[in-house]
Amino acid sequence: MIEADALCKRFGAVDAAREISFVASDGRITGLLGPNGAGKSTTLRLLYGVLQPDRGEARIDGLRMAGEAGAARARIGALPHSAGLYANLTGRENIAYYGALQGQSGAALHAAVEALVARLELRDFVDRRAKGYSQGQRVKVALARALIHDPANLILDEPTNGLDVMAVRNLRALLVDLRSEGRCILLSSHVMQEVSALCDRIVIIASGRVCADDAPEAILEKTGAASLEEAFLRVQLQAGAAP
Repeated sequence: MIEADALCKRFGAVDAAREISFVASDGRITGLLGPNGAGKSTTLRLLYGVLQPDRGEARIDGLRMAGEAGAARARIGALPHSAGLYANLTGRENIAYYGALQGQSGAALHAAVEALVARLELRDFVDRRAKGYSQGQRVKVALARALIHDPANLILDEPTNGLDVMAVRNLRALLVDLRSEGRCILLSSHVMQEVSALCDRIVIIASGRVCADDAPEAILEKTGAASLEEAFLRVQLQAGAAP
């Protein structure tokens, strides 16, 4: 379970997160939606501990990111928006390095890497240096890196960005499988088709604030919209009109 409890973060004159609160539950895919600059990536970084909140608290399976950061981070697999691979390492080395950071070693680490190479279909490129990868290959390796320690929780920042149609389909199928294993998945996305296909709950933010938090069907009903895209736009307009 991933919990945001009144998270606040300010950068100079900009309030990137204003009292952000929501819960992403186990065995569910929770979508975090918002326009560019709404505070999505800031919120995700606060949750996986790259940023520290000015106020509020992030909790992972009940563990406080402030004060229990090591134990909390061990229960998260994070896929940042940029993927952030080490360009001069191979894909295999990138994955194994993160496993080592999580305390894995020897035969157990080798077996975990090999399992992910097979599951994510990395064999054709995993032993090449990452600096030559396509966007889809970078995302696949970054996802393997996030999964190497078998975390109960995943935080994914626009995981399908730049992927082709087949790669998107494969990633969606993988996320459904991970959800069926009981994992908590929190993802940010701009693609309404993806959100509609995957998400059990949707959190919409605007100007650093949560302006909707419910099941997709409930958001459609409350807004009177015929599609999630239309519902998203209506929620944003309402948020913009609010004082």
